[in-house]
Amino acid sequence: MLKIGAIVWGVKDLKKAIEFWSAALDYELKYPADIDWAMLAPKNGDGIQLSLKLVTSDKAKRHHMDIFADDQKKEVERLLTLGATLKEWEYEEGADYMVLNDPDGNPFCVVQV
Repeated sequence: MLKIGAIVWGVKDLKKAIEFWSAALDYELKYPADIDWAMLAPKNGDGIQLSLKLVTSDKAKRHHMDIFADDQKKEVERLLTLGATLKEWEYEEGADYMVLNDPDGNPFCVVQV
């Protein structure tokens, strides 16, 4: 049986990505960050790790995360104060998600559960 151990996220500013995703997800560094790599894990130990890999390419990244929220509006507002931005998006009627960009421009969705 397989299970996801970590998601690897390409970023251009490792320090800013560590700060944003640690605060956004209530994660912490699992090990001290290297010059081009950092691994974040849930503070409570329960959940998928997020690995941050320094990249130099400006090409489109073909990944995104869906983050589930009990109170989507509140979480989106909190993420915006942490440095996320709203992504321009054409939502279908009744969409239960909002698309944001992290400070590095990577898109992610906040989904109302």
